[in-house]
Order: sequence, then C-alpha cells, then structure tokens
Amino acid sequence: MRRMPSQSSIRNHLLRTLQPSDFEMLGPQLELVDLPSQKNLHFLNEPIRSVYFPEAGLASIVSILNNGQRIEAGVTGREGIVGIPVLLGAEAMPMECFVQIPGAAWRLDASALRDVIRKSPTAHVQCLRYVMALFVQIAQTAVCNGTHTLLERLARWLLMAHDRSDGDQILLTQESIAAMLGVRRAGVTVAAGSLQKAGLIAYGKGSITIVNRPALEETACECYGVVRAQFDALLGSRIG
Repeated sequence: MRRMPSQSSIRNHLLRTLQPSDFEMLGPQLELVDLPSQKNLHFLNEPIRSVYFPEAGLASIVSILNNGQRIEAGVTGREGIVGIPVLLGAEAMPMECFVQIPGAAWRLDASALRDVIRKSPTAHVQCLRYVMALFVQIAQTAVCNGTHTLLERLARWLLMAHDRSDGDQILLTQESIAAMLGVRRAGVTVAAGSLQKAGLIAYGKGSITIVNRPALEETACECYGVVRAQFDALLGSRIG
C-alpha cells in the first residue's frame, strides 16, 4: 500500500474538502503522477480504469466529430476530477479527455472510487456537487460558442486556463486554442493580437502570458462569471 499523503498538503480542492474519514479511505490508494501535454486520460467509449484529481495543469474534455476534429466541451483543473462517468454509475463516455496544460495529478483506480462513494454518502454528495458545477460549465460553453464573439470567447477561455495555472504564463499554442474553440487559427491570431495590442496579454511561441487580468475579465462575455459563480457556490471555494 502506498504512503498516504497528508490531506492538508493536497492542492486538489475536491480531495482537500472531503470529510477526513472519507479521505482516509482514499488516501492510501492515491498515486501522484505527471500529466505531460497531450496525454489521454480516458478514451472515446472505452472503459475508464483510473480517475485523476489534478494538482496542477488543465485537462480538456472533447467531443470528436466524424472528420476527426476535436472541439472542447469543458475543462478540469485542480478544482475537480477527471473521470466523472465513474461517479454516475457509467463505465465510459462518448468523449475523450486529454491533458491540455501539463501538470500533475493524484491517480486512483476507478473501482476504489466506486467503493468509497458506495460506502460514504458524504463523499458521494461532495463529488456530485462537482459534477453539477461541471455540467453548468459545459452547458454555458455551448451557449457561449453559439452566441458570443471569438474575442469574448478567447478571453473567457484564457481566464479559465489562468484560474487553473500557477503564475501568469500559460503554456499553450494558438493552434491548440483554435482547435478547442472550433475555429481557424487565423481567427485566434487576430483575436489574440487585439488582446495583446490592448495590453491584456503577451504571447510568444508556445505560451501566452496574462498581463492585465481585470481588463481581460471586462473583455470576456458573461459566461465566465456565470460558471465561476457556480463553482464558488457549489464547491465553497474559488477555483484559482
């Protein structure tokens, strides 16, 4: 059995806010693993064997079209868990999840998590509160993609990534952002150029740095605030 980490030392909000008795059931089975960029955490329609509680970095939940295009439906960072079908009694889902921004996570066998939520109503409820917050994020993303300008959507996405990053530099390319937003890279280049010209961000090869967050929040559409308020209310803590 692995050495049990201290609950107070864990950065993942979901693990840190479990009841101590619930964490004691999970703790000895947690394994800290690296999350390199582009690593798949679960695959399209394949059984989910492990769940991940990110400590740092960002994972994208994506829908895959028949032509192979991947479009992002939601993101998960240190506020939650990758592998929500396990919490809902499902074995798989018709989407994939992969690492967008590198980091680290606590890995746990899916069967171990099933055992704990079956035994502990408090652990189950806390996990379902995260599922609800993620559902709001995914639903609001659909609204955002069909309603708001690319500039607003880009600002929203950068704020979400910033919330889940250590520091102001986000290790991500414009190509990756364009793919996640379901737009051409040229559009992201124009929008990012506008944000940089206004002094909100600075970008270079493979990274974007947030320079003026308050102004970026003013540029983003209301979807960012709606989602963040739900996470704060349901999980009892700010994401960042």
